[in-house]
This record gives sequence, C-alpha cells and structure tokens, in this order.
Amino acid sequence: MKALADNMVAVTVPMDRSWGSILSDLFKARLTLLVLITTAVGFQMGVTGSPDRWLMGHAMGGSALLAMGASALNQLMEREYDALMRRTASRPLPAGLMDPETVLGLGVGLSVVGMVWLYFLVNPLTALLGVITLGSYIFLYTPMKRRSVLNTLVGAVPGALPPLMGWTAATGELNRGGWVLFLILFFWQLPHFMAIAWLYREEYARAGFRMLPVIDPEGRRVAATAIRHTIALMAFSLAPFVMGMAGRWYLAGALILGGGFLAAAIVFAVKLTPTHARKLFFASILYLPLLLGLLVSDKIKN
Repeated sequence: MKALADNMVAVTVPMDRSWGSILSDLFKARLTLLVLITTAVGFQMGVTGSPDRWLMGHAMGGSALLAMGASALNQLMEREYDALMRRTASRPLPAGLMDPETVLGLGVGLSVVGMVWLYFLVNPLTALLGVITLGSYIFLYTPMKRRSVLNTLVGAVPGALPPLMGWTAATGELNRGGWVLFLILFFWQLPHFMAIAWLYREEYARAGFRMLPVIDPEGRRVAATAIRHTIALMAFSLAPFVMGMAGRWYLAGALILGGGFLAAAIVFAVKLTPTHARKLFFASILYLPLLLGLLVSDKIKN
C-alpha cells in the first residue's frame, strides 16, 4: 500500500465539479454511448418488418444500466491503480470525489436493475448475455489486467456483446447474423486499444497493468497485433454483404473504410510513434460509426 501511495500521480482536480461531470466519469459516458449505439444496431439488423420501438428502448435501457454498473464496479476495483496514472487519477474515487461505499451501491444497484429489466421486459436470453457481459468484464478482464497480457483479448468479449444483445432482443435467438456483429466489434477493439495502450504504456507500467506494449517495449508484437486484427476486421466486415444482410453500397463502404483503417494500422506498425498511434486511434473512432451507419442504412429488408 505504501508503494502505491508513493507512486500516486499528483493532479489538480477542480473541487467544484458538477455531479453530472462526476457521474459521467464514473459511468464512462462514452463507453455507455457506444453500448447504446451498438445495441441499437444489433436490434435494427435483427428485426424483421417494422421494429418494435418499445422493445428496442427496453433493450437499450437495460444494456445501458449494465454498462454503467460495470463501469462503476470496475473503477471501484481499480481505484488504487487509477491513482497511479495521470489519465485516470482524476476519476471520482482516486480524486476523493466519491466514497467507495456509494460507488459499490450504485454499481450493484444499476447492474441488478439492468439485468431484471432485460429479463422481464426483453427476454431471458438477452438478460443472460447481459450477465455474461457484466461477469466477464468485472471478474475476468479487470483482474487479468494485472496478471496476463491476454487481458485485452478477454476484455474484447464483453465489449463485443452489446450488438449481439440487440440482435437477440429483436429475434429471441442466437444465430450467425448476430455473431457476425459480435465479431466485427471484437476485432475492431484490438487495433483501437493497441493505439491507446501504446500512447499510455508508461502509465500502464507504473500501475502494474500487463498490457502488451508494457511487455513489448520495442513494439513488434504490438504492431503485428494491430495489423493482424485489422485484417480480420476487414474480412468479417464483408460478411453482412456475403450473407445477404446488406447491399452493395455497404460493401463499397466497408472496403473503403477497411482500407483506410488498415493503412493507418500499417503506418502505425512501421513508425510506432505517438503521433501515428493517435492517428490510428482517430481512424478507429471514425471507422466504427461510419461502418455501422452504412450497415443499418443499406440493410436488405427481410
């Protein structure tokens, strides 16, 4: 504990922060927004005929509560290590803006309400996927970050489940269409996170997180991982067209977007500079919403 205290990062945290800002940090608002978007995309792609807007809203609402609860519990478990990294030291717990008991109550409460919401107002299968998402994020990914470099692969699973949850909310079943959406999100996360982890590798090392850039300082495995998974992403992004889920506009867009994303990954792999890591990060941020938007807009009606 003393070693942790000695390595804590000094940050200036405005004490007049609004509760909205504090809760936004606690619930990782951008991550929750991504969950909402991908759940909605999964629902829209799975539904036949006119979508049931109430059912879609329930799927998104329950999924969002689970994401918020998982974020709170994750920060509760990592509060001592968040204090060691400049990018996370201003979060509510390490900054002393909230107490652990309150965060625990919020995390558990939101998670339970989200699971119950999905079970009774959507369907048991979607609720089960929600439980798997929460459990794998909290009990597998979070502790693995300090034990194994495989944590990123494990963490990509809960990150890829929301579109599958949206799909099962609409269809009531697991089938290949939903799994394709899962795989697109799964493989997108790897180059996206390699860019982040390369930028903050020194901070991750200080906190004791075993991210790939920490144990691969020369970056050979980091570069290979970014390229390999971007190629896999390109391949699976074509599956909706091959399977008759989306049309030729989607195919053209997926090829263009995938080519741009792969080019950014290759340049990053060759240069391995912070500038090119940021470019890969921004390429990933542009890629996903554009691809998902094309997928929904060019969906082949059943």
